[in-house]
Amino acid sequence: MSRWVLHIDMDAFYASCEQLTRPTLKGRPVLVAGVTGRGVVAGASYEARKYGARSAMPTYRAVKLVGSKAVLVAPRRAVYSTASRRVFEIIARHVDVVEQLSIDEAFMEPAHLQGASPEDVEQWSNQLREAIREETGLPSSIGAGTGKQYAKIASGLAKPDGVFIIPRSRQKDILHPLPVNELWGVGPVTGAKLTNAGVETIGDFAQLTEKEVDIALGGAVAKQLWQLARGTDERPVAPRAEAKQISAEHTYPTDLTTVAEVEAAIRRAASESHRRLLIDGRGARTITVKLKMADFRIESRSMTLPYATDDEDTLTAAAFKIARYPDEVGPIRLVGVSFSGLESIMQDTLFPELDQEITPHQVIPEETGVSDLADLVTPMPEPTHTESGWRATQDVTHPDFGHGWIQGTGHGFVTVRFETRATGPGRVVNLRAEDPDLKPGDPIDSLAWDDWLER
Repeated sequence: MSRWVLHIDMDAFYASCEQLTRPTLKGRPVLVAGVTGRGVVAGASYEARKYGARSAMPTYRAVKLVGSKAVLVAPRRAVYSTASRRVFEIIARHVDVVEQLSIDEAFMEPAHLQGASPEDVEQWSNQLREAIREETGLPSSIGAGTGKQYAKIASGLAKPDGVFIIPRSRQKDILHPLPVNELWGVGPVTGAKLTNAGVETIGDFAQLTEKEVDIALGGAVAKQLWQLARGTDERPVAPRAEAKQISAEHTYPTDLTTVAEVEAAIRRAASESHRRLLIDGRGARTITVKLKMADFRIESRSMTLPYATDDEDTLTAAAFKIARYPDEVGPIRLVGVSFSGLESIMQDTLFPELDQEITPHQVIPEETGVSDLADLVTPMPEPTHTESGWRATQDVTHPDFGHGWIQGTGHGFVTVRFETRATGPGRVVNLRAEDPDLKPGDPIDSLAWDDWLER
């Protein structure tokens, strides 16, 4: 009986949650990235992607691509985590074994679909997607194939908001023309080696002999990738153990010898680790900075916060507090930043700016002299603080108008859009910043899922 593995991926999940709970944003190019222009994009709506914006892109670059139509919103982890829990609760009703990859995607292998026709698999997938949309209002895409690799490729072809089936009979026809980097596991380094060997497509890779693969790439992983290109993927679908650590590190072709170069490298590694932390959906308590010196000595230093957080400024500031520099340890060839002590429950602090202060050095981009890091340390506008303490895109509540979010502040007034998922596009009200009835709101209330949350 033929095997069917399915991959479900929630479409532009963070941005879709924002458009769901703030209906005025529907159809607009939303960038989930904070409102200051610093850092990287955590999520981009499909309307923003049409301009070339995408997740993990520096925010200032995404804003430049989208232009004046861009809508910047601060990430709201509580909303995304809550929405994810409801989505996976629905999936669990339809499938016994789910291999969750992140907050918004998973593999499935429904036992009752073994031996099913492609038409039956498509019908089942659409029924699951409709159940998710009906209960949550969120769009999703599902891909199906004979193994994990092909299901994941298929879900990419299904986007946005669709289903794509790769039956065994059409597997080569569909997969072989695709770029070889579509294979899960072919990154920049492996891709460059394959390009040097004249391999551009999955079909080119599949046609290599085992000896040619060994010469071009070498190692057991290369042969596994080759088998995937040839249509063999027997990896089981099984629940994943939660990661204990999330990290990113880079080895530089030229040793880093200045404070500015090392700080730029720390920002780069911390930014990549933070992006993976957001995908994971948890916060971190422990921050570790790893350095490998020119003489191959390795040093790791860590610090632990009294709370778990996914705030990028806080985590990056912690990395700077424990970092050491070339004047202390000599030339540095590798810099890495990792987050551990991962927890699902996170909390805000009373004075976050104390943990976000970077000491003892400030990055001065003009002094880096490192061209491949320049974009990552381009100075961005500092956050605007208002006397009232209200901030743009903050959730608020008012006894007369209900739940809303701040669209702007200034001159002693706050402009609030009062709306939730259940209300449709809401009305705009200008209130005095000191209005005693205007209170901070719980972001989860914007989902308007009281009946589900109370269960």
